[in-house]
Amino acid sequence: MNETTRDRRRIETQDRILTEARRLFAETGYDRTTIRAVAAAAQVDPGLVMHYFGSKQQLFARAAETESRPIVEGTAEEVAEQLLERLRASLIDEPVASLAVLRSMLTHPDAADEVRGNAHVRGSNIGKAIHGVDGALRADVLSAVLIGVVLGRHLLKLDQLADADPDKIVELLGPAVRSLTKG
Repeated sequence: MNETTRDRRRIETQDRILTEARRLFAETGYDRTTIRAVAAAAQVDPGLVMHYFGSKQQLFARAAETESRPIVEGTAEEVAEQLLERLRASLIDEPVASLAVLRSMLTHPDAADEVRGNAHVRGSNIGKAIHGVDGALRADVLSAVLIGVVLGRHLLKLDQLADADPDKIVELLGPAVRSLTKG
């Protein structure tokens, strides 16, 4: 077997392990996800998971990596529309890596730190566009509401929210988001 084929198989195996780890962390959280469960789901030996990722903590860190999105910025109106568009995208395509972190944040300190850090950066950028004394507070409220909607749809699977058209959800939430971004 040539080196290219071996490298490709290694990468495919690592990707399969990460895909299953993300799914399991999102479904059951950090504490209840085991290396053995990830290995079984990825159809590999648990030792191979450890070989590629070192530990459960390191596997979680890699599984929780999310695609870097452009920073939300602009006028209050532009920020509101960017946030609503991001929400729409998160409602359409289940953000598995983000859900892995969100599911785990209540029981795993590193996950909580990551959510808090992301919320701080997002809130800081949103807060710059929101004028007024309570701009930072309104930015945090916006972050909490948007996180809550994504959690309600994908993790809690609230009856109406889970089945609703993403455009309808954004339409319903739009006035509140726009109101919170205005100074």
